[in-house]
Amino acid sequence: MNLLSDAILIMGLFFVFLGMVGLLRMPDVYNRLHTTTKIGTLGAFGVMISLFVRVGLEPIGIKALTLGLFLMLTAPIAAHMIGRAAFHHGISVSYGERVIDDYKDACESEECTESEK
Repeated sequence: MNLLSDAILIMGLFFVFLGMVGLLRMPDVYNRLHTTTKIGTLGAFGVMISLFVRVGLEPIGIKALTLGLFLMLTAPIAAHMIGRAAFHHGISVSYGERVIDDYKDACESEECTESEK
């Protein structure tokens, strides 16, 4: 079981490392959010699962599993809200004219509600 726990821990730490590299390498807030949310959440969940596998059903193992599930549920929602706030504050993507922005076009043509503007 310790070997399995160590393997899961190494995979989790590798994904956390990839998330941090993505945070440094990506050009704009939207790409950074995508990288850190997907990879960082998977990495943190891997670390928590590793702890659960190592200690089992002890209180610390249950807490680690609960925290991992909480991260899996809340990180995408938080990233969505941060991305939406960035969009509404006018932060543009770094690719200029090559990006198709259907959401902006819909809001400009009055198809979205006032709360979405």
